[in-house]
Amino acid sequence: MKKLLFSFCLMLIANIAFAQIQAPQPSPKSKAMQTVGLTDVTLEYSRPAMRGRDIFGDLVPFDKLWRTGANQNSMITFSDDVKFAGTNVAAGTYAVYTKPGKKEWTVMLYNDTGNWGNPEKWDDSKVVATATVKTIKLKNPVESWTMAINEVAMDGAHLQMMWDETLVAVPFTVPTASKTQASIDKVMAGPSANDYYSAATFYLDANKDLDKAHMWISKAVEARPEAYWMHRKKSLIEAKMGNTTAAIATAKQSLELAQKAGNMDYVKLNKDSLKEWGVKM
Repeated sequence: MKKLLFSFCLMLIANIAFAQIQAPQPSPKSKAMQTVGLTDVTLEYSRPAMRGRDIFGDLVPFDKLWRTGANQNSMITFSDDVKFAGTNVAAGTYAVYTKPGKKEWTVMLYNDTGNWGNPEKWDDSKVVATATVKTIKLKNPVESWTMAINEVAMDGAHLQMMWDETLVAVPFTVPTASKTQASIDKVMAGPSANDYYSAATFYLDANKDLDKAHMWISKAVEARPEAYWMHRKKSLIEAKMGNTTAAIATAKQSLELAQKAGNMDYVKLNKDSLKEWGVKM
C-alpha cells in the first residue's frame, strides 16, 4: 500500500512539473488572407495594444527602424510576382519593417523572416522593396495594431497599417490581366499534350474505350514527338488493342528516344516489351 501511495505521489509531482499555464498573450497573433484579382496575399503579425500609452513618437520612436508590430517578424506573402509601390517583388514571404515619421513612413520588405524583432545586423541587400508614404490622421483611434489588405480592386490593393490615430497605406499591383489572358489562351487552345496523355492513361488503366484512348495518345505524341514516355504509353495501348505490329513500331520509337535522352529505365521497359511481343533483341 505504501509503495502504491508513493508511486501515485511521484506521478502527481511529475504532472505538476510538466503542466503549463495557458494565459492570453499581451500581443496576440493574427493571420489574414485576401485574394486580390487572382493573387493570394497573406498577413501574419502580432497585435500590441495601446493600453493608455502614447504610441508614435514615444513607445515607437520616430525615424527609427521598427519591427512593425510585436514579437517575431510581421510578414506578408504574395502567391505571385507583384509590384510593391512600383517595385517588382517576386512571389514569396517577406518581413515588413518600417521607419515611422511624423508626416511619412518608410516601409520595407525584407527577405529574411527569421528574426524576432529587428535583425541583429541590418543588411540592405535583403531589402527587396522600399516605399515612402504619407501618414493619414484617423478620426477615431485604433486600440490594437492592425495590418490589412484594403482598397481591393481587380488589379491591386493597399497594404494598410493602423494604430492609435495613424494610418499608412502602400499600394501594390498584381498580375491579374496576364494570368487571366494566359488562362483564356490555354482554354481556347484546347487540351494540352499532357491532358491527352492523362486521359489516355486513365482509359488504359480503367479498361475503358481503347479507340478513344488511342486517339488521345496519338494527339499527345503528335504535340510532343520527343516524349518517349508518351510513345511508350501509346505502344501499350496498341498492344492491348491487339495491334502488336503497331505496338512494336511505337515501342522502337520510344526506345530510340529514351536512349537519346539517357533514360535507361525506359530503355529497359521498351526492350522488355519488345521481347514480350516477339522481337529478338
